[in-house]
Amino acid sequence: MVVERPDPPRDGGERETLRVFLDFHRATLTMKCDGLSDEELRSRSMPPSTLTLLGLVRHMAEVERTWFRRVIGGEDVPLVWSASGDFQAAYDAASSTRSEAFEAWQAEVARAREIEAGAPSLDVMGHQPRWGEDVSLRFVMLHMIHEYARHNGHADFLREGIDGEVGA
Repeated sequence: MVVERPDPPRDGGERETLRVFLDFHRATLTMKCDGLSDEELRSRSMPPSTLTLLGLVRHMAEVERTWFRRVIGGEDVPLVWSASGDFQAAYDAASSTRSEAFEAWQAEVARAREIEAGAPSLDVMGHQPRWGEDVSLRFVMLHMIHEYARHNGHADFLREGIDGEVGA
């Protein structure tokens, strides 16, 4: 499968630019996982780390769910892989499959897009209970871009360790 990444606008408005950069990073994570088996997606980086590409996909499902559904959307939904709210639980992908992880992640991305598109402006506020503060949709979108960029760096190293593929 060839993964197409959107080309961020060079002169777009703020919201369009944030939206496309976020989708660019979502597509980058997909690219890093493209063509790998479930076993390869569960390959650990190096001891003692248990980080895997599949674990990153699961983690990003939790992050999308939290920031868009819980914080901006105000939905009272639990995390996907942890009843106790432990974001680290998503990283344990030892018994997970591509289909399970990607279905959850893609569902959360789709819901996040709906919430963002339905917000009248980037100034819409939501409450981040872990911080005890209100945050804007603008903040959430910037935070998500940062979160993906950071984890896509991890994905670069993980993919290179699996089959030597680098770049993108």
